[in-house]
Amino acid sequence: MPQRRFLSLWFPRLAADRVLRLEGDPGGPFAVLRNEHNSQLLAALNPAAEAAGLRPGQPLRDAQAMCPDLRTRIENPQAEAAFLTALRRWAGKFSPWVAELPPSGLVIDLTGCAHLFGGEEGLLARAQEDCADLGLSLRAGLADTPGAAWALARFAGRDVAAIRSGDAIEQEARATRARAARRHWTRGGAAPLPDAPDNRQAAIAAPGQTRQAIGPLPLSALRLPAETVAALARLGLRRIDDILGMPRAALSRRFGREAVLRLDQALGVVPEPVSPARPPAHFAVRLTLPDPIGLEEDILAGLNRLLPPLCARLREKGRGARRVRLQLFRADHSMQSLEVGLAQPTAEPGRIRPLLMLRMGDVEAGFGIDRLRLEAPVTEPVHARQYTGHREAARAARDRLEGDTALEDLIGRIGARVGLEAITRVHPGDSHIPEKGFQTLAAAWSQPCAHWPAPQAPRPLLLNRPEPVTAPDSPALPARFRWRRREFALASAQGPERIAPEWWLDEPDWRSGVRDYWRVETEGGARLWLFYAHGAALSPGWFCHGQFA
Repeated sequence: MPQRRFLSLWFPRLAADRVLRLEGDPGGPFAVLRNEHNSQLLAALNPAAEAAGLRPGQPLRDAQAMCPDLRTRIENPQAEAAFLTALRRWAGKFSPWVAELPPSGLVIDLTGCAHLFGGEEGLLARAQEDCADLGLSLRAGLADTPGAAWALARFAGRDVAAIRSGDAIEQEARATRARAARRHWTRGGAAPLPDAPDNRQAAIAAPGQTRQAIGPLPLSALRLPAETVAALARLGLRRIDDILGMPRAALSRRFGREAVLRLDQALGVVPEPVSPARPPAHFAVRLTLPDPIGLEEDILAGLNRLLPPLCARLREKGRGARRVRLQLFRADHSMQSLEVGLAQPTAEPGRIRPLLMLRMGDVEAGFGIDRLRLEAPVTEPVHARQYTGHREAARAARDRLEGDTALEDLIGRIGARVGLEAITRVHPGDSHIPEKGFQTLAAAWSQPCAHWPAPQAPRPLLLNRPEPVTAPDSPALPARFRWRRREFALASAQGPERIAPEWWLDEPDWRSGVRDYWRVETEGGARLWLFYAHGAALSPGWFCHGQFA
């Protein structure tokens, strides 16, 4: 079996390079900003900004004081993630095993692939040439493990003298590093060298030489948290060589298991496989016509040819279409799109066709339609059902023949005209408060309630917000009262039913405290739901909360 080799590609100026590719580079310092803790910090710089002395993580106000002509843009994490995905597809030319390391890195399993590009040096030269043509800055590392390749790409070539003096420890404060460096040379030591610009763009660790390659690197190269690196630095442990010979049990007990895990991954003791990103599932079919068509019958005939292969692909992947889009391309290079939604994911052509037929009246053929494209942009898993016996299987087959999906099909047909969001259903709510005794859900994304729990007492057909009732301020049910500018005389009543508010919530409508509800029938025939609020944060009194049928 060939020696496994991994390539780590790091784009240190990815955010800045992406913006400059879109807007052009007029020259001069440029930086991309990120918002952090109510302040703007530099996230990515171009070479001119770095030459001016700016650094990532620096506050914008300090950077503008050092470089008044600095141009800036706000970072766009979504666009940068999409750009990294595009770079992953580009890196697929070197090996099919490519994975993303957000926010600005890639890792490639090059095992058995380097000889196709003239060896490892030739492959790295090819990658650097491509990135230079794309206007991207690239740092690369190649080793036997992904962890070692990651470390070489980001830390190979650093000044060892600066690392020993403590001036390269990123976790220490900037002023602390400067004082430590001054004390070193003022007390007789050699003066620390300034950080020279690193012109080394690629680092290759020979096969079997991982330990020697990563030993001189700082502990940050092990992908450890900043707190762990700072704790190790306080003990004088600054390089990977400093912990290679330490007992693993003591290291894990003092600094956590992650420190030992990252070290073992870099050395290859613990495997770290590269899992390439799976391409997104795409369900679409297309039909190109020899001559333009315009009749509804011809469009339906084309639709009948497109639906079976689309549904076959959905069934093959165990998916069901939730939204279906039909695109009609006209001869004058214009396009019209018809989109319908389904109340239940399905891969049955007979359930999708009627919904699209309802939209055929919206088709404008113009000078003719010469291409049809049918797509399922939104799909959901459709789980197979396993029947325990012949009786259950026969019942399921009978339900399919009798149309057990009639309700979902009806919701889909109505939704094709008014929208699925406009169709709702009521479900029981988990609360004893009358207003919360039910909840309104979208019918297309919910199932009917099989069992509605019966309340302890009947509830009114119409439920409104509590409205004041003019009556004596007493818990005793009044013989006469006034509501909505009308006088009512009591004929009969049932109650009371005491309902207490949810004490763990502060609801304005329930600040009146405990309520005693009465089902009241008046002499005029009105059946009302009255309650007496005993008063808490608000004054007590009588209110009407609803009307019975």
